[in-house]
Amino acid sequence: MQLSLFSISYGGLWGQTKLDLPQFVRRASELGFDAVMLAGKRPHLSPLDVDDQQIAALQRELHEAGLKCAVVAAYTDFGGSVAAEVPFLEMQIAYVESLCRIGSQLGAHVVRVFTAYESPSIGPSAVWKQTAATLREICDRAAAFGITVAVQNHHDVGVHTTALLELLHDVDRPNCKLGFDAWSPALRGEDLFEAARTAGSHTIITTNADYVRLPRFHYRPDLVNYEPATPDLVRAVPFGTGFINYAAFFEGLRAGGFDGIATYEMCSPIRSGGALANLDHYARTYVAWMREHGLR
Repeated sequence: MQLSLFSISYGGLWGQTKLDLPQFVRRASELGFDAVMLAGKRPHLSPLDVDDQQIAALQRELHEAGLKCAVVAAYTDFGGSVAAEVPFLEMQIAYVESLCRIGSQLGAHVVRVFTAYESPSIGPSAVWKQTAATLREICDRAAAFGITVAVQNHHDVGVHTTALLELLHDVDRPNCKLGFDAWSPALRGEDLFEAARTAGSHTIITTNADYVRLPRFHYRPDLVNYEPATPDLVRAVPFGTGFINYAAFFEGLRAGGFDGIATYEMCSPIRSGGALANLDHYARTYVAWMREHGLR
């Protein structure tokens, strides 16, 4: 597998240290990664800010660091539950198409997208149909740039593995694959090995992080007792120390035929804080775990 580091980990969100893209690329190389996944939004690879000169400079940074830009990450919601007169889906399609163009210039072959959040204003069947249609158009436009679209199991629509594969069937494009992650099925109680094995042949990237679950309760003074509150609070911890069975997950992916890009991310508050030294410790721990388990 090719090991990649997601730039959003050093994007300054959730209290983390902020690095610009050149600084991040050099850091990823020093930490032992083969490639990077670049966030297609500010403060990193926003189409509003990046011009051809900056792309050329970033190409040089990647070359000097000995890294590939493996993936560009789009942040999308194809639910489109805004006022009818606002061409929200057209904006989303244009945004992803611009990231496909930028990604192709950087040598990337994958653009990651999300599906849609369900909304009370649009029924589940309608938002499903709209999401599939939008993905078809995006895939057709991405094909002109030699880009494969990776649909991540993140948003509401198609989040369960069975539903995700059904959505992939409905999209029916050869350059539509999966960005299949472990944390979502683990939190929702799917069998990780079986889910990964089933999705493995359709998966082109996987984005990884580990978490602990922190149970919550509300105190009831009238009962002098506590009542459970759901869902649990979830917190990121060093890779291999949380509740997610990544050994079973990667075994399932490989059994299903996956041998693609494995990306590490820190996209939430993490234990011990967001100082640069702690971010680097988390990233190094991931590389070490993957090597220890024969995944690199």
